[in-house]
Amino acid sequence: MSDTFIAQRLAAGEANALGQLHGLPLPQWQPCPQPQPVVLQGQYCRLEPLSVARHGEALYAAMRRDVEGANWTYLPYGPFADQASYRQWLSSMEGLADPQFYAIVDAGSGQALGLASYLRIDPANGVIEVGHLNFSPLLQRTPAATEAMYLLMRHAFELGYRRYEWKCNALNLPSRRAAERLGFLFEGLFRQAMISKGRNRDTAWYSILDGEWPMVRQLLEQWLSADNFDAAGQQQQSLTALMTNWRQTRQ
Repeated sequence: MSDTFIAQRLAAGEANALGQLHGLPLPQWQPCPQPQPVVLQGQYCRLEPLSVARHGEALYAAMRRDVEGANWTYLPYGPFADQASYRQWLSSMEGLADPQFYAIVDAGSGQALGLASYLRIDPANGVIEVGHLNFSPLLQRTPAATEAMYLLMRHAFELGYRRYEWKCNALNLPSRRAAERLGFLFEGLFRQAMISKGRNRDTAWYSILDGEWPMVRQLLEQWLSADNFDAAGQQQQSLTALMTNWRQTRQ
């Protein structure tokens, strides 16, 4: 975390009668509503509340494309021995308010290709986290994968949340790169934060604040625009470059 960033946060406080700095008042603040399970529609994908009946078979088939099981390394569960055990786990997640799971469905094929969720939902403080991300090889590195994250962000901020979090194993470098590519700002490491599958986990924390969201949204929409892809589906502008340029202007 840079000294400039720390100075900016300190500047966001004000002194009380004792000369102590504390946070700026939020006289208009009201708790956010709890997210309700809704369909979030995009141009490349849609997010549907998880349903084992609708999504179970397609999800299992998509996840099996990960033949080496790399997707499960940093998740606290899985891999699953067979379809029955995977469906049992999906059933235990279906319908929960927190974590609230969504299947990521390809707009063209209509097949569920991945999972994501809201979790650690804190309406009183306006904080919400995205997690339990499991993108099958059919979803990875596609516009639909980026759009799924955009749709969840947009929905959370439209509900009035003021802080959107991403946390991951500090050693999960692909997840850390994905967070930065999507516009999250790194906040620090929580050392020995968890034990996962019998191993220590240091957790890397990232966030997007409501004041940052308008620019992050603009850059995500700019990248997702059909004009950003050529006839072969290759991007014209890199989202990583767009977000890097934005971060540099903030310093």
